[in-house]
Amino acid sequence: MRDVFEIWKSLRETGHYEGIDIADDIRESWARSEKYGVDPYKRCCDVILSQVELEERRNKNRAFYEQGVIMMEYLNQIMKEDAFIFFLEDADNYILHMVGGSSKAVEVASRSNLIEGSNWSEPVMGTNVGSMAVMSQKTVEFIGYENYCLVASSGYSAASPIFDEGKVIGLIGVSGPRELVNKHTLGMVVATSRAIERQIALRKALQQSELENIHKTAIMESMSEGVLTLDKDNRVTHLNTTAARSLGIEYHNAVGRKLEELLYPGNDFFISKITGRERLSGETLLIKQGKKVVKLAVSNTPLIGKNTGRIGTVVVLQPMQQYKRLIERVSGARAKITFDQIIGRCNEFRYAIMSAQMAAKSDSAVLLQGESGVGKDMFAQAIHNASSRRHEPFFAINCAALPRELISSELFGYEDGAFTGARKGGNPGKFELADQGTIFLDEIGEMPLDLQGAFLRLLEEGTVVRLGGREVIPVNVRIIAASNKNLLDEVKKGNFRLDLYYRLSVMEIKIPSLRERIEDIPELVDYFIKTIGPKLGKNIRGIEPGALELLKRYEWPGNIRELSNVIERAINMTSGPYLTEEYFPAEIRNNAATADPPTGLNPTKEYLEEQMIRDCLRRNKNNRKKTAEELGISRATLYRKMLKYSID
Repeated sequence: MRDVFEIWKSLRETGHYEGIDIADDIRESWARSEKYGVDPYKRCCDVILSQVELEERRNKNRAFYEQGVIMMEYLNQIMKEDAFIFFLEDADNYILHMVGGSSKAVEVASRSNLIEGSNWSEPVMGTNVGSMAVMSQKTVEFIGYENYCLVASSGYSAASPIFDEGKVIGLIGVSGPRELVNKHTLGMVVATSRAIERQIALRKALQQSELENIHKTAIMESMSEGVLTLDKDNRVTHLNTTAARSLGIEYHNAVGRKLEELLYPGNDFFISKITGRERLSGETLLIKQGKKVVKLAVSNTPLIGKNTGRIGTVVVLQPMQQYKRLIERVSGARAKITFDQIIGRCNEFRYAIMSAQMAAKSDSAVLLQGESGVGKDMFAQAIHNASSRRHEPFFAINCAALPRELISSELFGYEDGAFTGARKGGNPGKFELADQGTIFLDEIGEMPLDLQGAFLRLLEEGTVVRLGGREVIPVNVRIIAASNKNLLDEVKKGNFRLDLYYRLSVMEIKIPSLRERIEDIPELVDYFIKTIGPKLGKNIRGIEPGALELLKRYEWPGNIRELSNVIERAINMTSGPYLTEEYFPAEIRNNAATADPPTGLNPTKEYLEEQMIRDCLRRNKNNRKKTAEELGISRATLYRKMLKYSID
């Protein structure tokens, strides 16, 4: 509490606190609050309606008030062991109704006059979650110190506005200890506000007795996740259709029956996990539905009575596809590059692209070989985006960047208590999260030798076991590996397993260095000028011929990455419309006196075609049927081309 007060005080007095970022709209609200003359140190809300005035407000807002009361009571029933307060406000920020998970929570709220009839608008109480939700017309979350008044600075709060025909008519909010908040807290509030909106139109047509049940269903059906509630005997008390579908049970016949009676045999482990006293958060569990096994991300909240032990459980189920999409949004696990964004006309480079395009048509492992900076990550993304897995996750992992002791847990995940410092509830590894998608393992040659064996087993068996775990989790992941080292040399040195090399190099693609594709430099330079210039606020029209020739003479040990940096540096420094050599690094300028223009072989189209056919035959062990299918031509055409190129 002391730390929160210090943060709040520093923000009030100086507007800043080290490590804390405050959004612009909140700062604008602070400024308005100060202009209104709100005392940030006021002890409580000082504008409170009389009981008669409160009832008038409730009658005025009857359209959403009655439904809000019912839904809030239901929310409180689910969360009653948590120290949360739920409140319903009208568009003027008067609290019309409030419920608390415990008498202590209500008592704490009453100290600041967070009570029914109190007004928490910006002119009265300054910046707070309710006033911001009404003004911004969007869902708002607050950490305590973002409130203008000290009395509201502890804990966590969130509010979601309620709309009727595009106009905010009220809001529903929650307040409580920050440490008890999870990702579902805000979701329940948002789902409730949306459910209220949908039920406003039905209010006149339904009887009150029907409304209560419909409201409960509306809240649960509003959630994209499956929601299941159980009593202490594991009987289903509520569930939505998403939960029934995820569990493979009948929705209409589930309530009142024990969960073990509804599920297919062989789900004892699943039942024991979700009904235990331990909280789960995004835990990967398998559910058997007859012959089919479904993978779910499961979170649960055991409901523990003060004297009676466990009195029930709230379970949230997410199909792994949906859960992975959430992870993708948070972690950016998406591939952005496509083949049409990869620049290069050099024949050897085009051959690499054609090989990669062929690799995208299959699920075979791919090994990208090339120096640092040649664009192996771009090739990996393009292969994924051209494959049948394009709509699934893409994770890129640099094996050289991860500490040795972390790479195993990063790839395979771990269970709760697997090692000191392990996250409570465990954590899924990248292979689990990338299920049905692609994992790009850059610098694969740096993978520790002892981990290579576990990785090889995963590739061969298609299963993963978390560190400290015992459950075998099936995964279907396409592997794209990359290395700037010659892995066969690493095998000879004893640094890399030969069997793993053969497993990864089914489709081996060599990406030429920039010095091997000098003819691509003009197009690359033009691309970098057009993309980097606008970002830096520069209108660069091009590059002087002499400067371009200088770039073509350089060896480019850093390849495309180095070229991009050189162009960005020149754009930053130039004041004219054209890039000149004076803004190039010294090693490039000094290279002009000694370097000769590089020359290279330009293989013909026939040569590239011959090499592609030979590579395909080699990969398919001279199986001509498979080779023709992989090349997308008939066997008759393949035979003619083999005869043309004297291929045995």
